[in-house]
Amino acid sequence: MRSRARTGVYVHIPFCAARCDYCDFATWTDRAHLVDAYVDACVLDLQRRALPPVDTVFFGGGTPSLLAAPQLTTILGAIARTSDAEVTVECNPDSVDVDKLRAYADAGVNRLSFGVQSMRSHVLLALGRTHDPDNVARAVDAARAVGIERYNLDLIYGTPGETVDDWSATLDAALALGPGHVSAYALTVEPGTPLGKAVAAGERLAPDDDDQATKYELADDRLTASGRPWYEVSNWALPGEECRHNLLYWQGGEYTAIGCAGHG
Repeated sequence: MRSRARTGVYVHIPFCAARCDYCDFATWTDRAHLVDAYVDACVLDLQRRALPPVDTVFFGGGTPSLLAAPQLTTILGAIARTSDAEVTVECNPDSVDVDKLRAYADAGVNRLSFGVQSMRSHVLLALGRTHDPDNVARAVDAARAVGIERYNLDLIYGTPGETVDDWSATLDAALALGPGHVSAYALTVEPGTPLGKAVAAGERLAPDDDDQATKYELADDRLTASGRPWYEVSNWALPGEECRHNLLYWQGGEYTAIGCAGHG
């Protein structure tokens, strides 16, 4: 594992094409007309801060990959970075292609985090996700085609209606794509979300704690056996593939937040 990262920048991109049923993040699906102004505001904030070169940059959301490549790379271009900085962009598999990822790579992006959640179509439907599981493989192929070899697959377990076999199949399909890093999070029900309202009304079941515990243990067993040991509550990685930005948080490093709901 790398030594402690020195400093980082987190950039919050609050735009989404659709809001997932479980999401309570600060995101909007009806404000695409504000994207250019938002990019300009992020750049202005960065210019005013005049930060020294940072060791990690993380674009989170929302859906950062929903932005046109020049919009995202304009923000990245305003961030001074060390020569070996890790630059991660969270991506929806539906909103990336070879051309977009090539523009990312040319601008210095060297790590991607794909929002996969599940590789079972009925589980994705229950989560309100819009992507086709096959698009995950296409997104990974596009990343490799442009030379971005570091990528994370972001998974969610414990969706009502997801069996242990479904979760096992998701883990198998994820590992078959050869990620250096896998994140796996238990589904939580947040008040005010479509899922939260449906559970409160008795229209849908809440996640079962025992079921989620079983699936967490299965993930830990399967991922560890694949050579990706657990290194932080919900994250597993091949040695050397740990997310340096994650470690920055956990090791108490300094990081600056850019964007409307970023925390630094």
